[in-house]
Amino acid sequence: MYALTNCNKNVGTAKRVFDLAGAGLVLLLTLPLFPFIALAIAINSRGPIFYKQLRVGRSTPEQMQLFEIIKFRTMYQDAEARSGAVWATENDPRITAVGRFLRKSRLDELPQLMNVLKGEMSLIGPRPERPSFYQTLETEIPFFADRTYGVLPGITGLAQVNQGYDTSIEDVRSKVGYDHSYALSHANLTTWLITDLSIAFKTLIIMVDGRGR
Repeated sequence: MYALTNCNKNVGTAKRVFDLAGAGLVLLLTLPLFPFIALAIAINSRGPIFYKQLRVGRSTPEQMQLFEIIKFRTMYQDAEARSGAVWATENDPRITAVGRFLRKSRLDELPQLMNVLKGEMSLIGPRPERPSFYQTLETEIPFFADRTYGVLPGITGLAQVNQGYDTSIEDVRSKVGYDHSYALSHANLTTWLITDLSIAFKTLIIMVDGRGR
C-alpha cells in the first residue's frame, strides 16, 4: 500500500494545483476544437457526441470510489449491447472512422479535463479501470488494487505512455509495475515534478505521432 502510506502531503497539494492549472489551460486552448469534433462525430455515425462510462476512482483498502468518465464517443452507438464489456482490439470493428482518428490522436480524451477540474481524476495517474473488469483483475493480478490507493486515476500516466491501451489481462498485468513506480515518485516534490513533466512530454509526442488506439 505504498501509494497510500508514502504520498507526501506537499506533493498532493502541488499535484492538485498542477491539475487545476494544466486542465484549465488545455481546456481553454482546445475548446475551439470541440464544435468541429462534435460535427465530425455527428456526420460519421448516429448517437450522442459524448460518451459516459462508470470507472473506479480514488480508493482505499476500505472504500472504492466510482465516477462517470466523459469522452468524445468513438464507437458506434450501443457497441457493447451484444459483446458486453470487452477490451478494445486492433482494428476493432466497434470503432467508427472518426473515432479511430480521435483515439490515435488522443483527442477523444479532451472532455476528461472536466473530470480533472471536478477532482475525480488527475492529469497524470493510473488508468481508471471499469468496475466490471475490476474483480477479475484484482483476482488475477497480485497487488492490482494497491496501485491506486490514495492516488487519483489519470488521463495519461507512466503506464499509458510506455505501453498504450489495454487489450487483455496480460497488458494490465505488465502495467501494474509502472503504476507502483509512479506512486514511488510521490515521495518528494522533486521526483514527482520530474516524473509528471516527463510523462506530459511523452504524451504530447504520442498525440503528434498518432500512436494512440
